[in-house]
Amino acid sequence: MMRVLVCLAGPTASGKSAAALALARRWPIEIITMDSATIYRGMDIGTAKPDPAEQACVPHHLLDIRDPSETYSAAEFAVDAASLVRQITERGRIPILVGGTMLYYKALREGLHALPPAKPALRAEIDQEARTKGWPAMHAELARYDPETAARLAPNDSQRLQRAIEIHRLSGRNMSDWLRDAPEPLLPDYRHQTISLEPLDRAWLHARIAERYKAMMRAGLLDEVRELHQRPDLHSDLPAVRCVGYRQLWEHLEGRDSLEAAVERAIFATRQLAKRQITWLRSLPERQAIDCQSTQAVDLVIDRFALYH
Repeated sequence: MMRVLVCLAGPTASGKSAAALALARRWPIEIITMDSATIYRGMDIGTAKPDPAEQACVPHHLLDIRDPSETYSAAEFAVDAASLVRQITERGRIPILVGGTMLYYKALREGLHALPPAKPALRAEIDQEARTKGWPAMHAELARYDPETAARLAPNDSQRLQRAIEIHRLSGRNMSDWLRDAPEPLLPDYRHQTISLEPLDRAWLHARIAERYKAMMRAGLLDEVRELHQRPDLHSDLPAVRCVGYRQLWEHLEGRDSLEAAVERAIFATRQLAKRQITWLRSLPERQAIDCQSTQAVDLVIDRFALYH
């Protein structure tokens, strides 16, 4: 029997968490968090991570699963999420994806290519080489043998550059060649359904993003980033440090600009992130869009969810 896996998605600050908690009061759901920032321990304020009270209301999965010094890929998320979907279903409960990291959702929906598994020793070797040469030089190296992959990666995208170089060195085959093979579905017996919280008025979301970030600053976000900045094992190339809202304060702590300027840059970057998220969502043909500005938004999410459960 084909089951339905619901994803409650939307841009940052669109009210996904509140809607998910409302669903948890009516159905025996478990939340699979689809967020590339809340995976990190010690990054709570700036990621708007569910607080202990919210986590006590409903099980949340894939929170705090990595140290900020570590990486986590869309492929790893897809494998972990697919496993959780089956485990939660077997317990007689309802899995639901909640978040805004659309690359994670794409990997789970479309399946994975049979890429060579990671080799930690080789990754460490590539990282050491990058520390000597710099990631732009590693990007130039990749462009010589895999120009297609290099063209879609930024010169400082260390995580993806590392993986593309690793794949070539492990297999002798370019990542672009591997990606031409058909992906293998992870949940062939599930139909994906997206409920998407989206604003009719982009200015409303922009104001909400600014208000929320300033509230994070009042709650101690700068101290949270300062604690990370003081760790000798963390640096600006790590995915955790590059998270929107963290990177700008990290750069402030390194003397780039004033705190006021860093906050403005963080708000702008968050708005740009929201724009990209909305673009991703609008490319999904079956999504059920709900106006997150509406006072009835949560009730409308409940009504939509009820169609599938």
